[in-house]
Amino acid sequence: MKQNPAQPHEGDADSTADNQQTEPLAVDTASVGLTGGVRGCLFDLDGVITKTAAVHAAAWKEMFDAYLRETAAHSGGRFVPFDAVADYDAYVDGKSRVDGTRSFLASRGISLPEGSAEDESETVNGLGNRKNDIVLRHIREDGVEVYEGSLRYVRAVRSYGLRLAVVSSSTNCRAVLVAAGIEDLFDQRIDGLTAKREHLTGKPAPDMFLAGAHALGLKPEECVVFEDALAGVAAGRAGSFAEVIGVDRAGQAQALLDHGADIVVSDLANLLRTT
Repeated sequence: MKQNPAQPHEGDADSTADNQQTEPLAVDTASVGLTGGVRGCLFDLDGVITKTAAVHAAAWKEMFDAYLRETAAHSGGRFVPFDAVADYDAYVDGKSRVDGTRSFLASRGISLPEGSAEDESETVNGLGNRKNDIVLRHIREDGVEVYEGSLRYVRAVRSYGLRLAVVSSSTNCRAVLVAAGIEDLFDQRIDGLTAKREHLTGKPAPDMFLAGAHALGLKPEECVVFEDALAGVAAGRAGSFAEVIGVDRAGQAQALLDHGADIVVSDLANLLRTT
């Protein structure tokens, strides 16, 4: 499902719904494929709820290929393009923009200065900002597609009384939610802006998911993590959450299990109990 494009903008990572619940809810977690005692769901965004993972992969490739081609031309070396599947999964998927940039460059033996948060020169921050400009252009021009099965699942768990948070490394998280028309489905948003403001270590560290549980007023053992990225699954496992559910969008089910997923599904709707 493609939602109408919206002019993206980066907002504050504040609550998007009232979170003033004090009494535990009696939740029929079996109906949504979850273990007993779970009261909250922590969803990654790109690749789990929205189809923007492909947009990010294409943006990384466009940015890195331009940089690598120019570098090869200047040095007389061979141009080896960024692989939008293998390199994306191994080095950038699920990570913050600067961590992903730094990780891929290191894989090619390239070391660049960090640069400033605003520049677009040949620095770690600069290359990351170039990539972000490409993503924002795609969101403006093409809108955002949502996985229908994920949308059904999110609405189902919400109807059963579970509390929901989006936990995304992207600083464009709110822009994507708004463009997709689904911002109001989540009680809290922990994103790249939150990580910067609160000095949270990005995935695969568990900090952002732990912040999501805290924002919902819950303990980690009361929450389930939903992730498609290897780094994100590893983050969920490191945080000792009740369950980590891997979402396989790229034929990497075994890798998701190896990184700590308890189960792997190809579609979140597969978790819904049919009657």
